[in-house]
Amino acid sequence: MTRPTGDLFADGGETGRLMARLDWADTPLGPVDGWPQSLRAAVRMVLSSRYPMLLLWGERFTQLYNDAYSALIGDKHPDALGGDVRITLAEGWDVLAPLIDEAMATGVASWVPALQLLLDRAGYREEAYFSVSHAPARDDEGRTVGVLTVCSEVTEQVVGERRLRLLRDLSVGGDGRTVDVESTCVRLAEAIGGHPLDVPFAAIYLRDGALLRRAACVGGEPVAAALPATLPTGQEHGWGLAAAAGGTTTEVAGVERWLTLPAGPWGDPVGTALALPLPSAEAGQPLGVLLVGVSPSRGLDEAYRSFHALLAQQVAVAVRNSQAYEEERRRAETLAELDRVKTGFFTNVSHEFRTPLTLMLGPLADALNDNEHPLPAAQRERVDTAWRNATRLLTLVNSLLTFSSLEAGQAHSQAREVDLAGLTAELSSVFRAAVERAGLRLEVDCPPLPRPVRVDPVNWERIVTNLLSNALKYTFVGRIRVALAADDEEIRLTVADTGIGIAEEDLPRLFERFHRVQGARSRSHEGTGIGLALVRELARLEGGDVRVESRIGTGTTFTVALPWSATGRTAEPAAEPAAGADGVGGAARAAAQEAIGWLADPARAGASAPVGPPVRAYGGEDASQHARILVADDNADMRAYLARLLSEQGWRVQTVGDGRQALEAIRRERPDLVLTDVMMPEVDGFELVRRLRRQADTRTLPVVVLSARAGGDASVEGLDLGADDYVVKPFAAAELIARIRATLHGALSRGDRRDDSTPDAHGGTTDARGGAPGRQDVPAGPPTGDAVATEVPPPAPDEARRPAPPRPAAVDEGWTYPSQPTSAAAMRRDVRASLEGLDVDPDTVADLLLAASEAVNNAVEHAQRPTRPEVRVRLRVADGTVRITVRDFGTWRDRRPAMDRGRGATLMNAYGDVRLMSTAEGTTVTIERRLLPPT
Repeated sequence: MTRPTGDLFADGGETGRLMARLDWADTPLGPVDGWPQSLRAAVRMVLSSRYPMLLLWGERFTQLYNDAYSALIGDKHPDALGGDVRITLAEGWDVLAPLIDEAMATGVASWVPALQLLLDRAGYREEAYFSVSHAPARDDEGRTVGVLTVCSEVTEQVVGERRLRLLRDLSVGGDGRTVDVESTCVRLAEAIGGHPLDVPFAAIYLRDGALLRRAACVGGEPVAAALPATLPTGQEHGWGLAAAAGGTTTEVAGVERWLTLPAGPWGDPVGTALALPLPSAEAGQPLGVLLVGVSPSRGLDEAYRSFHALLAQQVAVAVRNSQAYEEERRRAETLAELDRVKTGFFTNVSHEFRTPLTLMLGPLADALNDNEHPLPAAQRERVDTAWRNATRLLTLVNSLLTFSSLEAGQAHSQAREVDLAGLTAELSSVFRAAVERAGLRLEVDCPPLPRPVRVDPVNWERIVTNLLSNALKYTFVGRIRVALAADDEEIRLTVADTGIGIAEEDLPRLFERFHRVQGARSRSHEGTGIGLALVRELARLEGGDVRVESRIGTGTTFTVALPWSATGRTAEPAAEPAAGADGVGGAARAAAQEAIGWLADPARAGASAPVGPPVRAYGGEDASQHARILVADDNADMRAYLARLLSEQGWRVQTVGDGRQALEAIRRERPDLVLTDVMMPEVDGFELVRRLRRQADTRTLPVVVLSARAGGDASVEGLDLGADDYVVKPFAAAELIARIRATLHGALSRGDRRDDSTPDAHGGTTDARGGAPGRQDVPAGPPTGDAVATEVPPPAPDEARRPAPPRPAAVDEGWTYPSQPTSAAAMRRDVRASLEGLDVDPDTVADLLLAASEAVNNAVEHAQRPTRPEVRVRLRVADGTVRITVRDFGTWRDRRPAMDRGRGATLMNAYGDVRLMSTAEGTTVTIERRLLPPT
């Protein structure tokens, strides 16, 4: 019994309903009622499947299919139902016909993955890919009368994999193997040219000033002829380049007007192109433009656009990397040239230094050794100081000359046969006095070597001298051991100490030039930072090397190893006799003498220098004549010189060797002024200032920083920490005296003078105003005396009985404002709010706000090209003094006369004590005012 027609198509979805309504009598299959059972069974199977299936039945290949297949043929559905497949798929029949004919002829099913087909299903000749199986379809008698096709579209997978290969090829093409941008662009274009199905043609344009310049293109001569070689960035040329150069991706239609280029698998002409910006690190400023042709066989859908965007990003990354490499190469070449120039400069300058140093050392040595006309004791001390430091300078010059020669590859080992054990022992003995004076033991174990040794004795002297100086500098207890040993392979010089040790993370950089371990405790902060680097270079010059082992708190061992093969080489002819060949050279003696300067007796170093009669060479007597000054410097000669110079002014001078000793000395007895060096071991000058400003009893103590660190950054750092002045070495004695005297006068005028104190029952002191016992809370200033009486009259009797007004509580706040005119108002609100809690006279607050506003306005108006578009303000109130610091980060720029009100500096100076420090990094204005009790 035959089922009704409607039942045959009932489970076929939308396509089944269309088939049910179709008049099959007009098709080669005839009415449905007359279909054989085999055809009915096949139709039910096709319609019930969710997989794309096509049934071709009869000699006319009549088509029956399901919903899934209808989606594959696009616009050809539903007209294809009941029609001839040779008409429906006419554009791809040349590919399909052999497969269908084979299935019908042989009765054997076939399977073809990723079969490329030409389809016209979306209004254009489309490139599509299908995985297809063709199986024979048989009638009720078993004859093959059709083909059952099962297929799935894999176009997206095939095209996606192909595009990924292109992106991978691009990454390889831009992997940095090219050395310039032009070569990179050519390689990128070649990689794109290997995938014409997705990118029929391409051109890379790079920004070159105001132009877009074509760096590379692919697609043949027609493309090169049709595209402009250069184009102003703002001028459009029809290709969308100007818009893309501005950051907008542009679709260009009608390409065939300028370029006839067959493309795609079917050779159709390219009709569309895309101009894509090449993104850079700067938003809105692309590197250039990537112009690509769109395949005529693929629709420009979202996936295709995303691929083009990735393509542009990949090209941009490769170009940026190439530009960075080019820039780095140019920088390296520049640095190499600078290094060569610097090496030549050091060599020339070092040679030039030797002549004046010789003319200095010779007469100085003659004067010291002149027994016929001996120098007076005071003059001999001065000349001896000059001779020692000129010798030290000569040692530094020789080290720089040696190091520059090594870097330039011009140094040579003038090897000669030497008694290496005897030379090493003799060099070590030069340091014995310095080592024993430091309370250490020097152990020397240098037995004779079994074979003759050829080395450059001057180089060996520098190696041993630098290692011994380093050991003495960082060893405070225990011993230093120098040993020379040998085996069948090498000679080993070992210098071991029981010093502070070196952290493991610092060991890899220990032999780098100018590297210094930060925060390490040492006997002196002086040094060039090239000593150990010089040891390594000299050891390698002699054919060996140096290694180091160290542990924190245990000690350090340096080992210089020289292979016997290196020490037995033929000696090079010496240009001049080598110093130290028959005895110890001057380098060891100079280094040992310098080391003795580190070991000044702490008791002697902390003693006060004798006060001589006042010398009026740098000014007459004044209220600061009897002031007490504490000098902190790790150089013994500098301490002695400063003590002599300052004591000649009538000031009482105490010297110490570092910041820690200075803090201890200040705790014992507060000075009127501290003169400190910056570079000192343990506690340096900046840390000393920082600690003094943190303590209430030393917050107003005047501090003058003395340093060889020149430059605005160093001085600004010192002044920001609270130093009163900053003096750079070398200095004129008159200038130093004048600055110290001005600082003392400034402290005196602000009222920072000593308070009367009386001994308490515990042997300490008690402030006459009720201060805490056990310490002296005395602001900086000259001691009470006649000189002070002439400057500051004694208080009236009523005032003497009146209790001192309470000091406001300490305030230390900071703010950062944008560099714009409204910042002054914001600053006034913040500063006023911070001062409201203090008992400050309102007029004083108004004056300070007016002066600070002028400083902020100047910072906004005058700062040119600031590295930071901001203004920093800091407010400090302590011990009755208010300090407002205003800092900008630009270079000074004069205003036009029409803009300048002409009263800023006048207002600031009228309402406070103003200091200004201007450098290339910015300007710092400090406003100070002594606070008075409110009336």
